Amino acid sequence: MTEAYIYDAVRTPRGKGRKDGALHEVTSVRLSSQVLNALQERNGLEGHAVEDVIWGNVTQVAEQGGCLARTAVLASNLDQSIPGLAINRFCASGMEAVNLAANQIKGGAGEAYIAGGVEMMGRVAMGSDGAAIAVDPSVAMDTYFVPQGISADIIATEYGFSRDDADALAVESQRRAKAAWDDNRFAKSVITVRDQNGIAILDHDEYMRPGTDMQALGSLKASFKEMGEVMPGFDKVALMKYPHLERINHIHHAGNSSGIVDGSAGVLIGNKEFGEKWGLKPRARIRATAKIGTDPTIMLTGPVPVTEKILKDSGMSINDIDLFEVNEAFASVVLRFMQAFDVDDSKVNVNGGSIAMGHPLGATGAIIIGTLLDELERSGKGTGLATLCIASGMGAATIIERI
Repeated sequence: MTEAYIYDAVRTPRGKGRKDGALHEVTSVRLSSQVLNALQERNGLEGHAVEDVIWGNVTQVAEQGGCLARTAVLASNLDQSIPGLAINRFCASGMEAVNLAANQIKGGAGEAYIAGGVEMMGRVAMGSDGAAIAVDPSVAMDTYFVPQGISADIIATEYGFSRDDADALAVESQRRAKAAWDDNRFAKSVITVRDQNGIAILDHDEYMRPGTDMQALGSLKASFKEMGEVMPGFDKVALMKYPHLERINHIHHAGNSSGIVDGSAGVLIGNKEFGEKWGLKPRARIRATAKIGTDPTIMLTGPVPVTEKILKDSGMSINDIDLFEVNEAFASVVLRFMQAFDVDDSKVNVNGGSIAMGHPLGATGAIIIGTLLDELERSGKGTGLATLCIASGMGAATIIERI
């Protein structure tokens, strides 16, 4: 089978997903086009250089609706002969775009793709698409639907994670993110976002709060306690599904959950012939990809079974992986991953994660693949695994091998 290689990966800084965020004036299409332009310019691409642009975005309504991928191509400097495909696998959309592109190449459907995603959470609110699993009673009742924050608290309750455990992970994420920025570890991949006049408006991750400590987090109210215990009482739904639990321990809040931000990221993937044609050197091989469905109520445990699946499918063990990127949707997701595989935290999210820098839903999967690649190169390590939990109960994973 043809090998699929990563030739380049770029991302924008992540801006606060609010009206006063630095990227608020930029649309999803324009932010995506800046990523596409960066990949084109950095790699000297011309004409029909890639087979397709596969682009993830989660809330596909209003200005993020239609086929955003194709619109972004037309708004960029890429040739109009390049089509676009918009996809949605919730939080793993950016990763699924990369995995789909890689598997297309491995199957012989084209020499190269650009894959990634975008989410402007400050402009298009999460949930504004009215997802059926949440708003259709006939579906929500049958699946014992609860919001993701409740799911994260169920994980904490089921697997024994305390508020201090979650807060400590959050503080460490902030510390590592600051250290990474101070050490210029993201310099290879982060592009400066510019306005329509070419003026720089953001060149760093805006959401970070490097002064965060245990005392500050300890003062925050649990975000999902009221909706769980009072109105609309989602804890009762959860306890019907998991009657062995006496109660749900609500430990998550804004400080130990992922930040709402704006951002975009893209990855240039191709076969050997593509690199030779354009004079490009591959940086990594995409060794394996996987996706899986899981319990839709606890919802966010997907990184564990999908990692088990991808390791089995590729004939590897957890000890063959040097570094891990596990999306910090909520602290308990990462805590459960490390517990399940007995992985030392020094190998997981070594440059911080979404708790510190934010989680632009459709882009995060591509972001963490790029972050993993950069860190493999910086540290001289060989193999990395990136994985995300996914709404509605799914998991996705990618294994890359540095060249």
